[in-house]
Amino acid sequence: MKTYEMLYVLDTSAADEVKDAVQKKFEDVVTSFGGNVVSVEKLGVKKLAYPISDKTDGNYVAFTFEAVGSAIKELDRVAGLTAEVLRRMITVKA
Repeated sequence: MKTYEMLYVLDTSAADEVKDAVQKKFEDVVTSFGGNVVSVEKLGVKKLAYPISDKTDGNYVAFTFEAVGSAIKELDRVAGLTAEVLRRMITVKA
């Protein structure tokens, strides 16, 4: 298994319970494929470089995990379907 990092930006208007549910959903996807969650770092609210869906601020989260390639595809799919996620990027951590 490789170590990956997913940086995602959540809508700031989402409630804290919703943000926690999104985080748990992503963790569940990784663990369902036999992966391990290494860390979740909430980076806080930051100004976006450009407006996304008329939003100028986003809540940034760095999610580090170990997984196989098929889990990455599923995690990217689930994140793309989650309405609270404005942007996401998954990279291999060196």
